[in-house]
Amino acid sequence: MTVTHHVRVHRSEENLAREDQLAWKIAEVAADPIEVDADVAEMIINRVIDNAAVAAASLTRAPVSAARQQALDHAVSIGGSGATVFGCALERRTSPEWAAWANGVAVRELDYHDTFLAAEYSHPGDNIPPIVAVAQHTGRTGAELVRGIATGYEIQIDLVRAISLHKHKIDHVAHLGPSAAAGIGTLLGLPPETIYQAVGQALHTTTATRQSRKGEISTWKAYAPAFAGKMAVEAVDRAMRGETAPSPIYEGEDGVIAWLLDGSDASYDVPLPAAGEAKRAILDSYTKEHSAEYQAQAWIDLARRLHDEHPELIDPDNVEAIVLHTSHHTHYVIGSGAGDPQKYDPAASRETLDHSIPYIFAVALQDGGWHHVDSYLPARAARPDTVALWHKITTAEDAEWTRRYHSEDPSEKAFGGRVEIRLANGETIVDEIAVADAHPLGARPFARADYVRKFRILAEPVLEPAEIDRFLDLAQRLPALTAEEVGQLNMVAKYGVLAGAPAPKGLF
Repeated sequence: MTVTHHVRVHRSEENLAREDQLAWKIAEVAADPIEVDADVAEMIINRVIDNAAVAAASLTRAPVSAARQQALDHAVSIGGSGATVFGCALERRTSPEWAAWANGVAVRELDYHDTFLAAEYSHPGDNIPPIVAVAQHTGRTGAELVRGIATGYEIQIDLVRAISLHKHKIDHVAHLGPSAAAGIGTLLGLPPETIYQAVGQALHTTTATRQSRKGEISTWKAYAPAFAGKMAVEAVDRAMRGETAPSPIYEGEDGVIAWLLDGSDASYDVPLPAAGEAKRAILDSYTKEHSAEYQAQAWIDLARRLHDEHPELIDPDNVEAIVLHTSHHTHYVIGSGAGDPQKYDPAASRETLDHSIPYIFAVALQDGGWHHVDSYLPARAARPDTVALWHKITTAEDAEWTRRYHSEDPSEKAFGGRVEIRLANGETIVDEIAVADAHPLGARPFARADYVRKFRILAEPVLEPAEIDRFLDLAQRLPALTAEEVGQLNMVAKYGVLAGAPAPKGLF
């Protein structure tokens, strides 16, 4: 059964034993040779397909192209076969840390893959690019890759359950560095000592502020998790060479908890699988039907329902005000509670609009749906009737929706809220939604066919039909893939697609 580890700050003179440190407990979980359950393996396949889908849709976007060019400017490391880069020919390889970088940016660029929300926020699918890159470089099988991914998900989700980073304005990728390092450790069959050092180094190098998700949000939002993955690969390399990490990295009196999180008197209860217990945390994550912040998923579904039931709401002249009563997170991070004027700015960046629930609800209400490109176009954001409706939408924190957001009971955990719409004629429309339609408890839960359909839709503009089929065949046989086949787990773009993408020059 799951073991809860009580984690607190220790003074240096207390000499906290290595075996009692959280980083060591993580390493022990990673080193446990327990097999992956069949349903977990199936979900890992879904997530690999999901990551590839959103990466395909972003191949020609400028941040992805820049990251890809950086990666391709680096030769394959001499210690292995190298790793593939999304969009490029299978024989075009680079060093694994740079493949993790390029592919990580492609996966995160559209903010369109899986999510897990608890004390902290996360996109646990961000673990996949660095683990796949190392698997390709070192010639690992599909079964070994599946084990590594299961660990990456387990560690990140368990940390997210227990330790809030955003409360102290630390970016959520600080949980990703340790989880990716642990996943790579499982993949390679490393001993706890080596994984422990890699986890410590990965955490130490991936703590950064949340300014990357505040105000005018920059393109670094997509790079942040890719950077954490790259740091994890490099941390594992150093640890394998015998290099050590600051310790206790979490519990030290000058460590992460004492100075970046809740302070010297803080403590956390972190759940981790017991020895011999299967790693099943991935089953608690959920993917996105829409290309938007996860807290917007349910609101988009509610807006498209209201679009059909109340077409009069499309015209801002018929609306006096719209208030979205929702959780603390939704209100303060993507709602009007953030205090960011950019969330109401028609000239804001795509990354900022993606984190503006007033904008997203307005467009979804008017259009009756959401599109990963069209809904963010500058012309769409600047449409006068949309701006008028958008500026009538505010959010408010509701204690009950906040409680449900943090509930550990899956049957009541919710990411939506209640909308109150005051019409110009004095009438009021009230409706609510708890979870997105694609959520496991939603109106239309995602299954394998939905992941495959999402991939086909997003990949069709950039991949040939035969390439789509080739990738889906490999992905759906993931646990049985040979090392050679793992090396082919990549998408090759249509001729000319990448040539038409921006190709910025830099230092490398």
